[in-house]
Amino acid sequence: MDDSSIHLTGIADQARAFFTQKHEVRERAIPLSREVVRNSANAIRSVHRHEMEQAKTLVKAAGDLVAEAKALLHDHPDLYFTGYTQDAQKEYTEASAVYAFIAGTPLPTNTKLGVEVAPYLNGLAEAASELRRYILDSLRRDDDSRSEELMETMDEVYNQMVTMDFPDALTNGLRRTTDQLRGVLERTRGDLTMTLRQRRLERLLAEHET
Repeated sequence: MDDSSIHLTGIADQARAFFTQKHEVRERAIPLSREVVRNSANAIRSVHRHEMEQAKTLVKAAGDLVAEAKALLHDHPDLYFTGYTQDAQKEYTEASAVYAFIAGTPLPTNTKLGVEVAPYLNGLAEAASELRRYILDSLRRDDDSRSEELMETMDEVYNQMVTMDFPDALTNGLRRTTDQLRGVLERTRGDLTMTLRQRRLERLLAEHET
């Protein structure tokens, strides 16, 4: 075996060790991200069921997992900024924002949550869209006490998102998420307007009959 073959063997061994270690980190990071998504989705479901303590617990669990994944990937920025990690941060942001909007607590910043700006903004926009479900569920229960307040929240989020006029490569597709929010906002405004008008008419008719 000549010297060049020995040299190539050493290079291959180093590369193999490098990829083995990175693969092990990746295999640990993917399940963490999946757990973040699962806890976040369950937290949002708990909010819709008015199980706020359960939602708070699940949001915290998701946040702990986000922090764990961030620490795990500290020396692997290429893995940290991959789709599954950033998607998990987006879902965690969505759950945190939905909880804050409904519970009436301060909206946490991306720094507070420990997430990057792009997944934070996308999660915030998706949280605003999620308010449609809460509004419609409330209307079905003949409760419109918070509908206009939550519509204003949706409006405010949308108005801020449309100012983020940057390439999708920087914002992780925020323009598309914002366009989706606009459609949800318009449908919700139409549904809410029709429902409130109908109820006012019903009240007027009831008063007239009385």
